[in-house]
Amino acid sequence: MSKLQASFEKAAEDIKKLDDRPDNDTLLKLYALYKQGADGDVAGPKPGFFDFVGTAKYEAWAKLKGTAKNEAMQKYIDLVAKLRA
Repeated sequence: MSKLQASFEKAAEDIKKLDDRPDNDTLLKLYALYKQGADGDVAGPKPGFFDFVGTAKYEAWAKLKGTAKNEAMQKYIDLVAKLRA
């Protein structure tokens, strides 16, 4: 496992230990960066119109299309570190 991958997985654990829950925009950004870093570009059909949360997550992830997995991992790690500071 690379150092970046290890840091990414640690950040995914650390985010669960925050004292305060981040706002919804930050949560969406975290979700999108995590998915891009873990899975790459968005895949699968967009959720239905009435699945507001699913649609918001899908669209946030879709905005990162083309971002390298390593870049997304590093941005996720940096954002988690900022939230923990």
